[in-house]
Amino acid sequence: MHFLLRILITAVIAYVLTQIMKGVHMDNFWAAILFAFVLAVVNGFVRPILILFTIPITLLTMGLFLLVINALMILLVDALLDQVTVDNFWWALLFSITLSLMSASVQSWIQQQDKK
Repeated sequence: MHFLLRILITAVIAYVLTQIMKGVHMDNFWAAILFAFVLAVVNGFVRPILILFTIPITLLTMGLFLLVINALMILLVDALLDQVTVDNFWWALLFSITLSLMSASVQSWIQQQDKK
């Protein structure tokens, strides 16, 4: 159940962000749900492998290279889905940072509400 809730939260935030950001486009809300699901799968399987191979540069940049990996995951999902378009790397970077911050905030708020 938590997985589906996280997918839905990510989809809603991603769809709202595409309405604000000019460089990221999604056809409709169903595309956002598909985007969130594919992003979760890619983050579960591909991202750990990339992190493992880039440990030296990640350590050298004190973890900032992980932002680049997040942007690459967005671009990979863009390449896999026709309904999602990201104009360039910089839009993917901005989108990934914003999506991560907003998703973490909403999920943290939900967890706090569950504890009450």
